[in-house]
Amino acid sequence: MENDNINEPLATYSPPLNFDQIWQLFQETDKKFKETDKQFKETDKKFQETDKQFKKTDKKIKELSALFTSQWGKLVESLVEGDLVNLLNERGITVEKTLQRVKGNKDGENFEFDIIAVNNHEIVIVEVKTTLRVDDVDYFHKMVWKAKRYLPEYADKKIYGGVAFITADGASDRMAEKMGFFVIRATGNSSSIINQKVFKPKAF
Repeated sequence: MENDNINEPLATYSPPLNFDQIWQLFQETDKKFKETDKQFKETDKKFQETDKQFKKTDKKIKELSALFTSQWGKLVESLVEGDLVNLLNERGITVEKTLQRVKGNKDGENFEFDIIAVNNHEIVIVEVKTTLRVDDVDYFHKMVWKAKRYLPEYADKKIYGGVAFITADGASDRMAEKMGFFVIRATGNSSSIINQKVFKPKAF
């Protein structure tokens, strides 16, 4: 019977590790683990510091944006109010006075109306937006329905609504007209009512 020779890779014989060697390997591994953990914590700390700085920057940007929006909104309000008397007079509504930023709380509900034009038997409440959106029109419609409850001093008057804006998003301006609101566009240094000539405002 022929002797079968099996070719196997040669391996260097290593005697089993003793306790001291195992302990040394353990200590080296533990040291590397601690170094890696330290690096991870340092990286995490830098990440948290970067995130903190980012949040501070983001907060400042939002504050500046809110300030810009607020100041720009006040400018548009002043522009619209300056023309509102003449605009409504042309539509047959004689204005005796205008009020800005009428706000309060009724039965736990906060309310604010940007501009109110008043005469003996009518008031026109105008919502002013830099950009008018469909949601703005829908919200204002609900607020106008509540106006006599919010403002009982005007409960015996006819209430009309109007929306004023620089730009209109989507079909928000057409939606406002269908709901019976005056639609006022601010352009340059003036504003104008852009409803169709046959438009008749809805009394609330």
